[in-house]
Amino acid sequence: MNYHLMISGLFPIVLAIMPECSEAQTNVLQKEKPAIQLSLNENPFGPSPLVDQGVRKEMLNLPRYSAENGEELVNMIAKQEGVSTDQVIMGEVLDLLGVYLGLKGGPGSEFIYTVPGYPVLVNAAARVGGKVVSVPLNAKLENDLPAIASHVNPKTAVIYLINPHNPSGTVTETKTFHDFLHQVSKQALVIVDEAYLEFSDDFKGRTAVNDIKTGDNVIVFRTFAKAYGLAGISLGYAIAPKAVATYLKEQGLGNLHELNRLSVAAAKASLSDQAYIPRINKLVTTERKKWVELFDELGLTHTGSQGNFVYFDTKIPYETVAARFKESGILIAREFAPYHTWVRITIGLPEENRKARKVIRELLAKK
Repeated sequence: MNYHLMISGLFPIVLAIMPECSEAQTNVLQKEKPAIQLSLNENPFGPSPLVDQGVRKEMLNLPRYSAENGEELVNMIAKQEGVSTDQVIMGEVLDLLGVYLGLKGGPGSEFIYTVPGYPVLVNAAARVGGKVVSVPLNAKLENDLPAIASHVNPKTAVIYLINPHNPSGTVTETKTFHDFLHQVSKQALVIVDEAYLEFSDDFKGRTAVNDIKTGDNVIVFRTFAKAYGLAGISLGYAIAPKAVATYLKEQGLGNLHELNRLSVAAAKASLSDQAYIPRINKLVTTERKKWVELFDELGLTHTGSQGNFVYFDTKIPYETVAARFKESGILIAREFAPYHTWVRITIGLPEENRKARKVIRELLAKK
């Protein structure tokens, strides 16, 4: 058999088929185009450009453990926060904080938090015998500080607050918040989750690290997952009073040997870029204002969000709204009961935000 002639004869057929295959592949790719992710409060603008350099360089050190490198990161964090290194606890620690403090408080110890909210810490405490005390948001969808204070009693182990709050994005007025922390921390440990504070209008003034420095019994949690654009590396840290930090470290929390070298490199690079967070804050604030303008134009009730997301009342059942967004290739956050007509949408890239606002306009036009 003359294989050369056979192949030569097939060649035109192959050429004729190839364009069709290419078109089919294009159609498949178009159908499988990933949805616009506006549900998890990620930073779509990406990390600092210095992160890429830092991670690439650190690839050469993967055979080595991360403790020494972790100590350098702790030094950077302590300097930035204005605290001593022994007050810094590395890691995404909320879950373990709940476990350790639940064990320390014993069965029936109470953990107060606001609902709807981010329940990781209190759920962890409940697994080891802690009792979760849920306090609804106030009329402005802010942490209801008087109501929280009314629940504090000798059994209270922890008061867990998120500021800015999730899902509402609201912050408590600065002096009111600090005064509250000062008073209530005399009765129980207060943990303040500041995962979104870098997006706010006054990070330095609002942070509860100020309260730690004045001697209040407060722990502050931060993460590199949100403003720093590093959701994929799972790294955060807590700042605590020395005595509390010592206890938690004795339980094994914040072990530097357990850190990932690439995560540490990314975090160090992020902190070294002093222009990065102000730039991200400006980008997110600009986009957030466009959402507020839309809400005001359409007469929609909304919170005064200081996070990288907006929370507003469509007056339409959540399921209907979420389905319409999904049809448009956009994913929004889950429903947060009891607010069945409210939706939380993450601030995305400008073009993504335009598409999302268009969906809202069209949805309300059909109402």
